[in-house]
Amino acid sequence: MEHITDEMILGFKRYLIDEEKSTATVEKYLRDVAMFCEWLGDRALAKSAVLQYKTELCEKYAPASVNAALSSLNRFFDFCGWHELRVKNLKIQRQIFTASEKELTKAEYDRLLTAAKSKKNERLYLLMQTICSTGIRVSELRFITVEAVEHGIAEINCKGKRRQVFLPKDLRKMLGRYIREQNRKSGAVFVTKNGNPLDRSNIWSDMKKLCKTANVSEKKVFPHNLRHLFARTFYSLQKDVVRLADILGHSSVNTTRIYTMETGVIHRRQIERLGLLRC
Repeated sequence: MEHITDEMILGFKRYLIDEEKSTATVEKYLRDVAMFCEWLGDRALAKSAVLQYKTELCEKYAPASVNAALSSLNRFFDFCGWHELRVKNLKIQRQIFTASEKELTKAEYDRLLTAAKSKKNERLYLLMQTICSTGIRVSELRFITVEAVEHGIAEINCKGKRRQVFLPKDLRKMLGRYIREQNRKSGAVFVTKNGNPLDRSNIWSDMKKLCKTANVSEKKVFPHNLRHLFARTFYSLQKDVVRLADILGHSSVNTTRIYTMETGVIHRRQIERLGLLRC
């Protein structure tokens, strides 16, 4: 059996780029392959070694994380033509409700907005409302431009898919005022002091600074949770998961269902209301 070489990994990187994978996806695949190579060391590259690695991953990480790592390895093995090294992912039963300690509620969202306003962080105040009122991804914020605010529609081009996102009237008013104050004529609305679009780490850091003032657990405060709140709120009113999938830019409705899961507390109340017990 051959050894994994730097040339193979470089070739795998080029292959992923040619496949138009996002930068984050490419980095994730390469990181997983590098972690396996470090673990492999002087061991022989064989199916038995990969299975042992899988076992050790299961002892250290959550099933979803294990499957993500194995998917990266399987993709690399396919690229190298080592199909016999592929291993099966773990079977994970789909959850029917989400953990309440990780779900951002509407009340907590309101407190975060109040905290941002009290700290005079207007950019963050408007940014959180933009994500939460449209359901866009953090990576799609760059498509919220001066031109999009003027026309009321953002043209999103992400992961090889295009879709239109409508901007609510009140959001357009707030963003329009902010744009005028910033004297911005074109391009992305939310930028750094140097004029570059904000990235996930900038936003994450700013949001975490609100936790203490807003009295919200840090576990709940991250940009993607705002997208989840939009999805749950939309679904609770419309009950249309197919339409929600289109709005969120999901290729599969199964992905959208993850966003619409209720908390265990709500699920418990629903079960208790069935009236099938006699005390």
